[in-house]
Formats: sequence, structure tokens, C-alpha cells
Amino acid sequence: MDKMAGYAFVAAMFSTGLAIFVYLLYAISGLRAARMQTAGAPGSTGAMGFVSGPRTASMGRYATILGWLAVVALLMSLVFRAIATGHGPFANMYEFSVAFAFGILAAYMWFERRYHQRILALVALPVALAMMLYAWTIQGPIEPLVPALQNNLLLTVHVAVAIVAYGSFSIAFAAAVLYLIQPEGGRWGLPKPQVLDEIGYRAVVVGFPFLSLTIILGAVWADVAWGSYWSWDPKETASLVTWLIYGAYLHARVMRGWRGNRAAWLLMLGFAATLFTYFFINLFAPGLHSYAGLS
Repeated sequence: MDKMAGYAFVAAMFSTGLAIFVYLLYAISGLRAARMQTAGAPGSTGAMGFVSGPRTASMGRYATILGWLAVVALLMSLVFRAIATGHGPFANMYEFSVAFAFGILAAYMWFERRYHQRILALVALPVALAMMLYAWTIQGPIEPLVPALQNNLLLTVHVAVAIVAYGSFSIAFAAAVLYLIQPEGGRWGLPKPQVLDEIGYRAVVVGFPFLSLTIILGAVWADVAWGSYWSWDPKETASLVTWLIYGAYLHARVMRGWRGNRAAWLLMLGFAATLFTYFFINLFAPGLHSYAGLS
């Protein structure tokens, strides 16, 4: 089963890379169609929109199919890994990274279906592919769980809800990036600013409760494993800081009416905190959560 997990993982990487390429062709085709449509138009302001002609629409469908293939392949990799290990595939940095990539892909495909904005893939999918490439460099043999992780139910649920949160925050990050790079007076074929602002907000609305649940379940598990709900471990502290940033974003947007660049920069900061919690704390900060499985 471990070999099957590896084959499915490679298939997922290949599908994701090919999907990125086809999404890029989709974006270029839409811009080219828009340029041809507006060429010589009187009174043109120079803003470049996006036109989805038959060829562009076909490329978009192919890209979406490849994206779903990547989701299915990565899901099968996680299932095969779980069968091989006998527990949820979330026990070391390799398994965390594969699950993180799956969360990004699944969240992107859901938001694409909901908002029909395939341009988001040009940011979200490279992040997922980077996570998979990182996992590829650190994969190792299956090893027994360390004592503190020997609670299959809490292990599976705690990390699974974290993956939903991280995947959603990745989509919010993608929306923020596209919002911030949009030039004055021209859209370069990007979604409208208000659409990107809405996607970023909705992604955090999905992710924030799951991050809250992650912290709560982590506290319950900490009490079971170590006899204390909260120890100010580096991972706990970094997760709390991340939670506060996204909480501040929601407060600023709902109560203060923040939109635009200020809200987008908060989303960027939140995702930076997410990556810091994920990479730096797991790899370099000594603490109770040192389960990366790397020497």
C-alpha cells in the first residue's frame, strides 16, 4: 500500500503541474481574445479584460478536469498511506505536507465551482505543487507513532480540521495576491476587485472556525497527552497568533468596513503566519510538537 500511495502521489504532482500549464494557457487565451476584441475600439482606456471564447472555454474545462484528477490522486495517496500506516496519514512532516497540498487543491476546486474564477489557480495551484515538491524531498519510511500521537481519533480529526483551515487560507491568500497586483486603470484579465475581496472574505469565513476547532481539539489532546490544556508551546503560541490575525481581519472587515488593500494585506499577513507556524515551528523551534520526523 505504501507503494500505491507513492504512485498516486506522483500522479497528483504530474496532474497539478499539467493543470497549472493549462490554466496558464486558459488565461493567455482569454487575454488574447480580449485584445483582439478591443483592438481599435474608440475611447478605449487601455484596461485589459478577459473574454472566454470557445477555445478559451475548452481550455478552462480541461484545466478543471486536471485539477479534479489531482484532487482524487492525492486523496488516494492519503488513503493508501493511512492503510499502510494503520492510522491517519498526519504523523510526520511528509504526511502533513501531502495533506496540506490536498487541502489547497480541494479548497481551490470548491471555490472555482462556487465563483467560476479560474485565474485563482495561477496562485493557488503553484502553492500546492510547491508543498508536494517539498514533501517529495523529505519522504521517508513508515515509522511507529511517538507516544503523544498514539490517539488515532484525535490525530485524524485534529489535523483534518487544520487542513481545511490551511486550504481555505491558501485561497484567501491567492485572492489577496491577485487583488494587490491589479494595476490602476487596468485589470490584466484578473477578476474584478470586489469579487477577489469577496472570495478572500468567504475563504476566511470557512477557515476561521476550523482553525478555532483545531486549537480547541489541540488543547483537549494536550490535556490527554501531557496533563495540561495549554503550555505556551511554540506551536500553540504561533497557532494562537495566526488565529488572532484572522480574527482581526474578520473584525476589521465586518465591524470597521475594511475593504481593498488593507484587507488584502491582512490576508497576506495571516498566510505568512500560517506558513511560519507550519514550517518554522515544526522544523526549528523545540517544543512539545516536534514531530516532523526529520533529522
